Amino acid sequence: MRFVFIALALAIPAFAADKPNILWLTFEDSSPHLGCYGDPEAVTPNMDALAKEGLRYQRAWSNAPVCAPARTCIISGRWVPANGAEHMRSEVPMPEGMKMFPELLREAGYYCTNNAKEDYNLTKSDNVWDESSGKAHWKNRKNGQPFFAVFNHEGTHESKIRARPHTLIHDAAKVVVPRYMPDTPEVRHDWAQHFDNVTTVDGQIAAKIKEMREAGLGDDTIIFCFSDHGTGMPRSKRWPYDSGLRVPFIVYFPEKWKHLAPKDYKADGVSERLISFIDLAPTVLSIAGIKPPEYLHGRAFAGAHPGEDRGLAFGFRGRMDERIDCTRSVTDGRFIYIRHFMPHLPEGQHVNYMFEQATTRTWFDLFKEGRLNEYQEAFWKEKHQEELYDLQRDPWETDNLVFDQGQAYLVKKQLLAAALTQFMTETRDLGIVPEAMRLQSAKGGTPVTTYATETSLPYAEVLSSALMASDRSHPDPRALEPLLRNPAGEVRYWGAVGCLMRGQDAIQGNHELLKGLLKDTGASVRIAAAEGLALHSDEAGKAVAWKVLLASANALNSSSIEATEALNAIDRLGDAAKPYVAELAALPTRAPESSPARIREYPLRLLQYMAGRLGFEPPKGEPKTKGRKGGKKQ
Repeated sequence: MRFVFIALALAIPAFAADKPNILWLTFEDSSPHLGCYGDPEAVTPNMDALAKEGLRYQRAWSNAPVCAPARTCIISGRWVPANGAEHMRSEVPMPEGMKMFPELLREAGYYCTNNAKEDYNLTKSDNVWDESSGKAHWKNRKNGQPFFAVFNHEGTHESKIRARPHTLIHDAAKVVVPRYMPDTPEVRHDWAQHFDNVTTVDGQIAAKIKEMREAGLGDDTIIFCFSDHGTGMPRSKRWPYDSGLRVPFIVYFPEKWKHLAPKDYKADGVSERLISFIDLAPTVLSIAGIKPPEYLHGRAFAGAHPGEDRGLAFGFRGRMDERIDCTRSVTDGRFIYIRHFMPHLPEGQHVNYMFEQATTRTWFDLFKEGRLNEYQEAFWKEKHQEELYDLQRDPWETDNLVFDQGQAYLVKKQLLAAALTQFMTETRDLGIVPEAMRLQSAKGGTPVTTYATETSLPYAEVLSSALMASDRSHPDPRALEPLLRNPAGEVRYWGAVGCLMRGQDAIQGNHELLKGLLKDTGASVRIAAAEGLALHSDEAGKAVAWKVLLASANALNSSSIEATEALNAIDRLGDAAKPYVAELAALPTRAPESSPARIREYPLRLLQYMAGRLGFEPPKGEPKTKGRKGGKKQ
């Protein structure tokens, strides 16, 4: 028996050693601003050289345009709105029976390290990484053990664009300012500084490749090099346009492991296959010889278990820090279709962190002064519920083809809209369930389980209600009455939001039903109804609505997310909030310590912003969001 154990012990590392090493070199907040992608201002000789050796993906998408949900898509291999984990810095349990993919690699004998950003919106088990820290490194593995190692580079992060003082290396006069942005010295400086940062990170990535190859691991190591989402400039980062989702993505397979490479792999090659972050988990598992589990939504594009090319990639936008939103997008590589479920909100809501950048402040100031053209001011105005762009002819995504009467564009819009609806239905995208209601129903459990059945969530009915409610081309207030009477709280929510989006006629036409919803069991329903009535009711009705809003805005009595939803509603009411400044000033700025730390500060941010606008003493406190180990960046 002792010899059997010895044989097994010897067999395990021998089996594991017959697998390739996988090295991920990631960097932050960068669109394809590399020389190998044809950007004339980029100085990136090292990533360009890697692309010469390997394959460059022309259309790679992050599924989310901001770090935490984007990285959650990667680590889970799932469309994270299906997990209820799409909102920035949310924290929900990992669905039962599912594992983050490095845990599956470890079970197959891999040594898995992460250096060092995690920032997942799903709760991580203790078995995901062998080490995840600033000291994590493949060299700490056992002799002969294959590794999966991630090294993240922060030098291109949004926060580095605004770091001052900074002496520019790139010529600000030569950068190309996007059509949707004003051309000012501040904007040009920020873009030039971004290109400086990309060059710096290019050198850091070269150092990691050199270290690996000098350790004699070059023939056994597959390299992935990519960014986590689009560049850290406004209307790129945080927005699910091509400008916020398209990333540089390079893969290199040494000769020994080319049989595991993508079908279209060749040196200095370009792939037109659409890939996105939900494809990364199944791809790495496939490269390691592991059949991807059925619960993964992505499809492997390399390895022993390749998946079929879907021909589409999908993107999403949920709550961005303290600001509520709900948008979905889909691309076929040339066209991008965008569906806004909250078109009454502007693209450029005031996000505290985003407004620390000079470009954002300058852009907004020019908007207030009326000094922007139609393309530039659109960022600060209400959205259209649908957008369609031809990326080949309009790479800045400024000419909305939804308004073009051409038959070809109409057909393309319909096809992409149908594909998006089908994908949301197949994955049971929970973004159509408001966050406070979702957390209230889950009671600390996983939303996937809470809403697993049609009894718990009649999905098709809720999605069709959300689509109808957010389509303001149908203004008849009577169409919303069935939604307001529906037994499903999620449908009632969209009925109330639909009234809000249509304004006075819809709110007054459904006045009594909305008043009844002020006592609804769902917090999000009460808040949506109260916001509408606070605008368009009699004085008695407004007083009751404000009582509901202020009660939900008290994070100690509700929750961080319920308070965040209520404070967003109050902020949108503008000067109508002035009679209630004393009550606002008295609100607690944080939820109890028992609430998730990642979202605890959002009521504070909103109250600090409103204090300056409404003229009350701002609450004390400093936001302390920790997006990574040992740091506070987003």
